[in-house]
Amino acid sequence: MNTFFHPLFSSKTVKQFATWHGTLQEWAVAAIDDQLIQQHVQRALAEDIGTGDVTTNALLPADAMGSATIVARESLTVCGMALAKEAFDQLAGKAIFQTEIEDGTEVDAGAILLKIEAPCRTLLTAERTALNYLQRLSGIATQAANYVEAVRGTGVLILDTRKTTPGWRAFEKYAVQCGGARNHRRGLDDLIMIKDNHLAALQGPNSVADAVARTHEAAPDLKVEVEADTLEQAEAASAAGADIVLLDNMTPEMLCEAVALIDRRSQIEASGGITLETIRTIAETGVDYISVGALTHSAVAVDIAMDFSPTP
Repeated sequence: MNTFFHPLFSSKTVKQFATWHGTLQEWAVAAIDDQLIQQHVQRALAEDIGTGDVTTNALLPADAMGSATIVARESLTVCGMALAKEAFDQLAGKAIFQTEIEDGTEVDAGAILLKIEAPCRTLLTAERTALNYLQRLSGIATQAANYVEAVRGTGVLILDTRKTTPGWRAFEKYAVQCGGARNHRRGLDDLIMIKDNHLAALQGPNSVADAVARTHEAAPDLKVEVEADTLEQAEAASAAGADIVLLDNMTPEMLCEAVALIDRRSQIEASGGITLETIRTIAETGVDYISVGALTHSAVAVDIAMDFSPTP
């Protein structure tokens, strides 16, 4: 069984969920690999600090201690706590954390996400890096939660895409899960995805059937998905044995017609220009999945701040 599961996430904390056969089991978001977090945060801190935080180092002695509180300034779904903590830990050796809110938690404006005790230099130097992770990833999780809520009760699963920030894919796909949506492909190697340009390159009257046959032969263990721009392509893809047919930029009326044509021979994904205002209508056409690039490429960073106070 194939699942929307990112291999960089720890399998110890995940209950895999079945999607290809239409059933959804209990699931939990997998933790991000610790080594990946450490390496990514190390690069982020080096990028920001350079040869040293000249302002903080000039104003505060190395032995001065302080505390800080990270606060949500708006309602949001939390994501990125491990990355934020790692930013402080790498500079402090070991910071002291309290009042930690778990990723995936929905909070109101004013909620305290984290309290930290550490050297003042650590708190002020790591502040921007920690907040960048929290604001970006919580923004994606919040966006995903909004889309999931919009189709609640329809049985449709919301999927992300590969439209992610280079170098951030593991984290952004994790954030999508924290918001209650699911991951589509991790990359180009874990699902056959025959798109319009692949078909254009093949040409010929039977390009869809030819593409499905070739990919089944080349990678028999992988599911095959075919992007269809027309009802004729959708019918051809299903008839050729595609596991999933992606209906791209179709109107609700066309989606209904395609669902009837395919008649459960393949699972069906809708995609293309879908917004919060239109997604409910799309979900009610009978498709199984809706993929939304906006979960990652258009998510707005949420307002999270750090309030600092020195230790007397």
